[in-house]
Amino acid sequence: MSLKEKLVSSYLAFESHLEEDSHVHEIRNKAIRTFEENGFPTIKEEAWKYTSLKSILKKDYSIFPKGNTAVEFKDVRQYFLYDLDTYKIVFIDGIYSSFLSDTTHDGLDVCLLSAALNKPKYKAVIEAYFNKIASKNSITSLNTAFAKEGAYINIPKNKEVEKPIEIINFSTGNEAALMVQPRNLIVVGENAHVQIIERHQSLTNNAVFTNSVTELFAEKRAFVDYYKIQNDHKNASLIDNTFVNQERDSNCNVHTFSLGGNITRNNLNFYQNGEHCDSTLKGVTILQEKQHVDHNTLVHHISPNCESHQDYKGLYADESTGIFNGKVVVDKEAQKINAFQQNNNILINDNATVNAKPQLEIFADDVKCSHGCTIGQFDEDALFYLRSRGIGKKESEALLMYAFANTVLETVKIPELKRRINKLIANKIGVNIGFDI
Repeated sequence: MSLKEKLVSSYLAFESHLEEDSHVHEIRNKAIRTFEENGFPTIKEEAWKYTSLKSILKKDYSIFPKGNTAVEFKDVRQYFLYDLDTYKIVFIDGIYSSFLSDTTHDGLDVCLLSAALNKPKYKAVIEAYFNKIASKNSITSLNTAFAKEGAYINIPKNKEVEKPIEIINFSTGNEAALMVQPRNLIVVGENAHVQIIERHQSLTNNAVFTNSVTELFAEKRAFVDYYKIQNDHKNASLIDNTFVNQERDSNCNVHTFSLGGNITRNNLNFYQNGEHCDSTLKGVTILQEKQHVDHNTLVHHISPNCESHQDYKGLYADESTGIFNGKVVVDKEAQKINAFQQNNNILINDNATVNAKPQLEIFADDVKCSHGCTIGQFDEDALFYLRSRGIGKKESEALLMYAFANTVLETVKIPELKRRINKLIANKIGVNIGFDI
């Protein structure tokens, strides 16, 4: 039985045990029909031309975990911002861990999607926001059909959240191969501010396939900083689907750090539905061996007088593969747009591969839009200069890598997180440099 057949046959039993209102039931039923009709995406689709899921789909995944495996904090401490007080929503093999979590309902909701889907007091929010901006393509629809657990974050208007929120999904390896489908719903009210960190982390080398969907709504004058840390084991694959809807005067920043894993696909979609929106999409990718990362971005300028900034840096060693497929769409009514898109890549080895496709679709006539892409190797003159000052070859290359990634790292607004990412990058390139950037 194929994975698609297994999922479709499992759906009826899954859905029949859920106690949700008819509105959510109907959303699920439509979603599974979409997935059943279209199946998993293939390289025949233009958007998936360079990313094949065949090797992932061959495995016999458990769709529903057997139970909540106990995990001690000391064993996973390194994956938290333990030197900073944070709210925490933690899942182990897709099941909520109250022991590792620190949630709240004190002036804001940082809790579970399952509670929001089942309790009448959340009904108005669910009907207003759940599945409203998520794409109706097959892979996102699959998540919608099986969406049961994930983070539910609702920040009321004028609320500045005093500490960051961590969303962490652990896979224990209790199953030989496990598929998990977390679903996050985040609503940031008018004039509210929040910082969020999301991570998917395997604790063993057993295969795990994560199909994650996040819907994020930024109301008027909201400010959102979102950080994605992707540094997983070589048998962990991730499809991360994030949809951001912005109202006027809102500011949303998403930083994606792709430093490990088997196949990682990041679908990041921004929709600007009000004037004076500001959207920032930044990423650093460092790969080795046969790792594969595909960044697929969309910024849709629907309203005038808005800005967007994309800056993705990639460093590729061994036989790794990187893809950047970035699109900026400017509607006819969206005049006076300032959109910038940049993708720069360094191939550390001749066997590494990068495929880049920056795209602009502009239907307005009074805009300032630019895009650029570079693929090359280390600057030999810069390397020679550093080595002539007594710096070793490996350290010289590391310095150039740090400088290359600096335009992304310098905009990380949580100092503790910036130091942590700094160390991750240093470990990734195998050096120890005693300074922060």
